[in-house]
Amino acid sequence: MPIGCQETTAAPAGHELRLLDPATLGDQLDRLYRAALSYCHGSRERAEDLVQDTYARVLSRPRFLRGDDDVGYLLRALRNTWISEHRRASRRPAPADQPEEMEDASALQPQEIMESRLVYEAIAALPPHFRDALIAVDVTGLRYREAAVGLGISEATLTSRLFRARGRVADALSNHA
Repeated sequence: MPIGCQETTAAPAGHELRLLDPATLGDQLDRLYRAALSYCHGSRERAEDLVQDTYARVLSRPRFLRGDDDVGYLLRALRNTWISEHRRASRRPAPADQPEEMEDASALQPQEIMESRLVYEAIAALPPHFRDALIAVDVTGLRYREAAVGLGISEATLTSRLFRARGRVADALSNHA
């Protein structure tokens, strides 16, 4: 094999490997940021850091994908980055005096800030498989098929998880009312 060439395994018909184009990753920034907000309990700063860390990981080396599901791959990478950071942070002792995170209140009214915090807290409190389904469809706006492929589950499983996740979020919000 010539130097610099990478060997790829033969993929099934219709699932050829292709190189992820770094130039197109910016197209998914808004979706990833919305998903990161859900993982980070609505904290803008932590969400921005999570998206930045995800892009740094993805861009650190060439990535080969099957099909044309860039956003599904990026959502999995975001989720995996969040899990890694969450595990790393759980091994560190928490500072004794941690100030409350401040939102940028210039654009929102206090009631809107409180409501969005409650929604993000309710989403973050969901079991991981429900949370991932809800973030993929309701937060990032993926179609059911795209979300199912990105999460590696069937559409029927996604629909079921999404239904249960929405119910749990609604219950959590009605308990705060």
